[in-house]
Amino acid sequence: MDLMSSVDSIKGIGEKTSKLLNKLGVYTIQDILLFFPRTYLIYPDFIKPNPDAVGKDIAILGHLRTKPKTFRARRGLDILSATVYVDDMPIELVWFNANYYLNNLIPGTNLVFYGKLILENKKYKISHPAIFTREKYSSLREEIQPVYHLTKGLSNNTLIKAVKEAISCQFLSDGRLPDSILKNRDLMEYSQAIYSYHFPKSFDELFQARRRLAYEEMFFFILNSRLQEESGTSYENTFNISHHSKTDAFRNNLGFELTSDQENVLSDITSDLTGDYITQRLIQGDVGSGKTIVAFLAMLDVALSGYQTAIMAPTEVLARQHYEGFKKWIEDNGLDIPIALFTGSMKASEKRTMEKIVKENDSCIIVGTHALISDGREYKNLALVIIDEQHRFGVMQRDKLASKGNRPHIIVMSATPIPRTLAMILYGNMHVSTIKTMPSNRLPIKTAVIKEHMRASALKFIGEQVAEGRQVYIICPLVEASETTEAQNVLDYSKKLKEHYKDAINIAALHGKMKSSEKNEIMDAFARHEIDILVSTTVVEVGVNVPNASLILIENANRFGLAALHQLRGRVGRGQYQSYCILMNSADGDKESERLNIMLKSNDGFFIAKEDLKMRGPGDMFGLRQSGEFSFRVADIYQDAKELEMADQDVSAILKEDNKLENHPELLSTLNSFLLDQFYVL
Repeated sequence: MDLMSSVDSIKGIGEKTSKLLNKLGVYTIQDILLFFPRTYLIYPDFIKPNPDAVGKDIAILGHLRTKPKTFRARRGLDILSATVYVDDMPIELVWFNANYYLNNLIPGTNLVFYGKLILENKKYKISHPAIFTREKYSSLREEIQPVYHLTKGLSNNTLIKAVKEAISCQFLSDGRLPDSILKNRDLMEYSQAIYSYHFPKSFDELFQARRRLAYEEMFFFILNSRLQEESGTSYENTFNISHHSKTDAFRNNLGFELTSDQENVLSDITSDLTGDYITQRLIQGDVGSGKTIVAFLAMLDVALSGYQTAIMAPTEVLARQHYEGFKKWIEDNGLDIPIALFTGSMKASEKRTMEKIVKENDSCIIVGTHALISDGREYKNLALVIIDEQHRFGVMQRDKLASKGNRPHIIVMSATPIPRTLAMILYGNMHVSTIKTMPSNRLPIKTAVIKEHMRASALKFIGEQVAEGRQVYIICPLVEASETTEAQNVLDYSKKLKEHYKDAINIAALHGKMKSSEKNEIMDAFARHEIDILVSTTVVEVGVNVPNASLILIENANRFGLAALHQLRGRVGRGQYQSYCILMNSADGDKESERLNIMLKSNDGFFIAKEDLKMRGPGDMFGLRQSGEFSFRVADIYQDAKELEMADQDVSAILKEDNKLENHPELLSTLNSFLLDQFYVL
């Protein structure tokens, strides 16, 4: 066995468990070693149930006086119930399809029960509690317990056992980073960091393990980028692109003025397209700042100059939105520019029609998803490539599209607000332009942070918005109910919402587990206002434009990073109507409220990211990711900004003395294996 061996080669992992792990993206021993906990648990001390503990996970030391009862309910559900006593206080316990606990529940014994306390008909109750002996629970309290992402049928204990078994095989090797870096940056060895991230002895050890792994990810990311730069060549700009009067006429018909930032970015792009060399440029623009119109104006000049230009979007929904929008602009302005669309779900006949457009027209606009870089897809005269939502694509994917043409200019666009110093590190040799000023016709989005007791008011407000003809997004962090978290999920939520509004409002659900065709159909229906309320996961985060949507309610907002919340908030406020964002805070304590209140201060993503950084510390490293940028396994460009800058300095020092890593063969070998493993695939 080695790291690439199948996960079912681990002792205790059979075919059934292997298939469940596959659902989580775990196929090999290496995958399970890098399948890190989503959070951690420290078991609490025993308490006596009380009103303040209702709704919380508690531990009780209960005395079982009588034999538990079992019976079968409807739908074939086996129910096991027991009553235990803490002093003289009775607590009802109930388990479903768990009769195997009968052997543990012996009258006259004292046992520890851990679970969520419920108050029902003035009686305390715990549903499906875990059972421990007092000795076992005491030993568990001395450890920090990892809690993993799960799928139905897979338990957290199964994951813990599998990870421990994989670690015991001792496949992990150190020496991935130079000793000088480990010493100067005070970093753990790799094998220790992997073990400590899964099974830390303290939260300080956990912090150090995570810091080590985050540093390494960014180190190799930057190293690869710099090596690509070193091997790169400056190519002469052979395209004869110029600014056209028809582009000015199009701008005059827009009905609004471009902001000064949009004007400056357009000027930067024009300089690139007419300069002496082929260039790559990053356009950073906050959500709703108007990057798309800037991209189209650039594409218009290229097409009017007699060349092909392509834009690649991360989802079919966004690609088709660009296609329909561009097509309407072209037709409304009487422009003779063919436009083609390529997506993965298109029928063969549709693809042939689009391929004919590209083949027969030296000058055209091409829109698509990853389908733009599929084998066999050919272009001619491709002078400009635009990558929308850069972080959803790898460098190899971007370069593959560029290779389809004769070394075209490249523009990548990102709505994630990254401080300029970090952007310069992450995007290497790209020129960076920023759009900060929002269009003057955009009303600031009004934001509120509320708690559960205000839910009725929120639902009333949603109904009022729909009655006025507006549409609503509701975002849930989960697709379906989970055994490990109480967070809202799309499937149950949409059902409850339909019951609440009694079918008076058209409600639909959208999530990432749906087929592309289903997602497209639902988003199209929402855009056509055939759906009033869309209950969704974060799949609507990127680029979707529904001007009639005036309200977004984000459930369990405390589970999201502020950058992610800001991205989601940008789904509304795109039309002429006053728009609103409601953040439902389900967390206990004041710290989360204070963090979420940053969203009330500004609609500026750069300000929000900066303020969030001030509040985040070693204890704030779990929950949903702060940013999706680059899809690192561990690292987060906001949270780990200091480590990012350190990694950049260390890479620069190494390459200054050894620009091809000829004297660092181990480092080059680790880089190659690292790139093969990474989700973003460089």
